[in-house]
Amino acid sequence: MKILVQKFGGTSVKDEESREKAIAHVQKARAEGYKVVVVVSAMGRKGDPYATDSLLGLIDFPNTNSSKREQDLLTSCGEVISSVVFSNELQNVGVSSVALTGAQAGFVTSNDFTEAKIRAMNPERIMQELQYSDVAVVAGFQGQTESGDVTTIGRGGSDTSAAALGAALDAEYIDIFTDVEGIMTADPRIVETARPLKVMTYNEIVNLAYQGAKVIHPRAVEIAMQAKVPIRVRSTYSDDFGTLVTQSRHDGRGKDIPDRPVTGIAHLSGIAQIKVFAKDEPYQLQSEVFKSMAEAGISVDFINISPKGVVYTIPDMYTSKAREILEALGYEPEITHNCAKVSTVGAGITGVPGIAAKIVHTLTSAGVQILQSADSHTTIWVLVKDEDLKQAVNALHKTFELQLDE
Repeated sequence: MKILVQKFGGTSVKDEESREKAIAHVQKARAEGYKVVVVVSAMGRKGDPYATDSLLGLIDFPNTNSSKREQDLLTSCGEVISSVVFSNELQNVGVSSVALTGAQAGFVTSNDFTEAKIRAMNPERIMQELQYSDVAVVAGFQGQTESGDVTTIGRGGSDTSAAALGAALDAEYIDIFTDVEGIMTADPRIVETARPLKVMTYNEIVNLAYQGAKVIHPRAVEIAMQAKVPIRVRSTYSDDFGTLVTQSRHDGRGKDIPDRPVTGIAHLSGIAQIKVFAKDEPYQLQSEVFKSMAEAGISVDFINISPKGVVYTIPDMYTSKAREILEALGYEPEITHNCAKVSTVGAGITGVPGIAAKIVHTLTSAGVQILQSADSHTTIWVLVKDEDLKQAVNALHKTFELQLDE
């Protein structure tokens, strides 16, 4: 049995016209001989009646008295509604289909409500249904604990659901359908010359996703990478192939990464930089600062540690809380608001000298001040002022010739 997993996000199932486009992709896969497992998100976005944010609005979220367990009961309804509607419309055009909740599809999760982790996959029910139906439509974003409680697996969870099913069912591909043509070299809202990428490695897209590219959730890519199931990121509204995410940028063996070391430029805004300087014992500062942030539930990033102190970033919304905590410990933090993290990502960066120098030269020549920097095997990060974000991303995109076809 050849199995293809297709995931359709909220905008792809928001109305009848969009669902018709999605159903056409399902029919095409059936014509190619696949049994299809469709994963759907809740229909639409905030303001649409069954979207996740709209459902949360019914309990005045975040100022709600409902427990996280009850929030999961509520928000899981959006995907269940979507699965039944989509399955019904498939049957209306002659495609045999069955709708399943996440629990029925075999998702066993932890009991970390609203952010549950998938602990096990039991796809037997799906395999049984596919013996008699062409398509199984699964409610994404959700599962069930061993004790029977409904859970959700966090924002971007439908991508993760699709990847977990692709791995458990040994699917030939996982198709992630969105409202764009695939993974772009940069955000097209910022870079007019951004273009779709034909092929990317798992590591490249994981880094792009973690650094701000919102087309696919990084957890989903990590699951697919472990199972070695290729992902295709495609547009619901066209027949284009989209972007193939796999182990290599090439199908043939023995081919190296191309000369172009950089694949894309990603960014995250709404960041604040915090500098804390040591008065006496620097080691005590390092321990106190990061322990206090963790205890307050503030996620830190972009960490630089030196004998003089520490520098790190947090989401801008938490700066007042962070300042209060640090001052209570006797420190005088320097906080720079309205920063942005710009990430240069590429599998070809590893072992190639001069990439960091090229980034620094490009940004300084463009009049962009670098506040902080760091690097890994596939990514070089810089922190800039938010007002310089567009200039920085466009300058790097041009320097690494990402506007040109491969």
